Formats: sequence, structure tokens, C-alpha cells
Amino acid sequence: MTAEPFSLALLALVAMAILLDLVIGDPRCLPHPVVGMGRVIARLERAWNRGSPHARQCKGAIMTLLVVMGVYLLAWGLLTGLAWLHPLLALAAEIGLLASTLAIKGLQDAARDVARPLVAGDLAGARRALGMIVGRDTATLDECEITRGAVETVAENSVDGVTAPLFWALLGGAPLALAYKAVNTLDSMVGYRNERYSDFGWASARLDDTANWVPARLTALAMWLAAFTIPGARTRGALASTWREAPRHASPNSGWPEAMMANLMGVQVGGTNHYAGVASHRATLGRPLAALEVRHIALSIRHLHGTWLLFVLLMALMIVVKEGLA
Repeated sequence: MTAEPFSLALLALVAMAILLDLVIGDPRCLPHPVVGMGRVIARLERAWNRGSPHARQCKGAIMTLLVVMGVYLLAWGLLTGLAWLHPLLALAAEIGLLASTLAIKGLQDAARDVARPLVAGDLAGARRALGMIVGRDTATLDECEITRGAVETVAENSVDGVTAPLFWALLGGAPLALAYKAVNTLDSMVGYRNERYSDFGWASARLDDTANWVPARLTALAMWLAAFTIPGARTRGALASTWREAPRHASPNSGWPEAMMANLMGVQVGGTNHYAGVASHRATLGRPLAALEVRHIALSIRHLHGTWLLFVLLMALMIVVKEGLA
């Protein structure tokens, strides 16, 4: 059903899934696995997120285990059943499922949707477009802050929307990649440090941190290597600066791609955001050698594509070395 972990066969499956994502993205006419995961998580959260802090932690941990294992087993069972009917059915299904875990085209299109009205001088339209992809208040943001939001989104989501699913896919095919997306969805829904979720979402948040730890650091490395092919990229000193700055981020993982992208572009990200009118201060990353402006959104997209290409090449090199040593 699924090829051996870190094998050339699995790499070929992943390559076909990448191509499918680049061509069609996430068609709205088709059901998306993450939507189904979200509905299950929302229902369980409403039913179980109650009681003492300890009870909430226990029930949140149980929910996390049930959702992640349930997604893995459902995907494995589906592919096993299809393989029994015909191998080509399982092959097509696995490629489609793998593609559903990726967001290369979706992330690119979302960033372009922000840039397009900015270029036309339509701040209101750019604010609305940014508000579709970030949780911060956008109603009063200027061009610099709108661009910062878009660049940060591209950088951060280069991990959980692209390289981390690729990493887990190469380890365990579609079942493991979908299990990763379940972890990521759990964190995005209940992994917040607030009164409602700090106890119930604790296990989800910690598992997401663990699942992204290796991919985030490999992503920063791939982004730096890919930047040598991008004219004007400030590769000199970017690796050392990212190593120094990334731990300042509140997330143990998000700081790596954000700091690297900021350093490569010679801009500064982070600072103060507002959520429902409440200010939230984040560490600044990178050096403000240039003011953030709309052109940096297009540049962040170039870094995104260079990153996933180099990431796949790094994984392919590891596979070739593994095959050679076997």
C-alpha cells in the first residue's frame, strides 16, 4: 500500500502529489480532509472541555490521541481496502490524499490576493484579504503592516503547510501526513494559551511543537540554501542571525522560517499585533535594512518555492544515500 519510509517509490508519490497541488490546489468543489477533522474536533471540544483543570488536561489529551490515531487508521484502512480492489486505485487515492496535506498553491494565491489590491492602492481590499489568512486586527493597517502580515504568513506556513507534511509523508506516506495535519488542526483550534484552551489544548499544542521541531529547522536550512539562486538575497550572515534570533519567538518552531526569511530579505518582522483590540507584542526578527513594501510579498513567494524545492532535494539526497548504504 504505502512504500517503504524514505524510499524512492515514496519520493515519486510525493513528487506527483506536489505537482497535483501546484496545478489544482484545493478545489472548493471537493471535500477536504481538514474540514472533516475540524468538525470532529469542534464537536469533541464542546462536549469535553469542562470540569477541573486536571480533568480538562486529561480529556484534551485523550481527544488528541483519538483524533490523530483515528485519522491515521482511517487513511491506512482506506488505502489498504483500495489496494485490495486494485493497486492503481490505491495509488491515485494516496496521491490525492498527499496533495490535500499541501498548501503550496493555496499559500501563494493567498499572498497574491493581498499584494494585488496593495499594488492598486486599495488598502481596504488588502486589509480584507489579509484578514482572511491572519487572526490579528487588520482594519487600520498601513502598507508596511499589511506586507508584514503577509510575509510572516508565508514564512510560518512554509513549514506547517508545505515542508512538514512533506517530511512526514516521506516517513509514512499519506496516513502519516494526514495524521500530521490532524495534529496541526488540533493546535490551530485548541492550542491557545487562554482561559478556555490552556488546559484542554495543552497536549495538542505540545504535540504540534514536537511534530514541527525537525521540519522547521530543516526548512530554515533549505530556505538559506535556496536563496543563493535568488538575486539580491542577503545570504551572508543569515544563518548565524537566524540561529541567534529564532529562539526569541514565542513558538519554538515558527521563529526559524520567519527569522530566516526576514534576514534573507533584509527586513524586520514581528512587533505589535492587535487581537480584538488587545495588543500582543512579539519579538522582532531580522534587520530593517529596507522598509517592508508590497514587493516583499512577491519576494516571499519566491523564497517559498525555492524552499520546498531545496527541501525535496535534501530529502532525495538522504534517500539516495540510504539506498546506497543498504
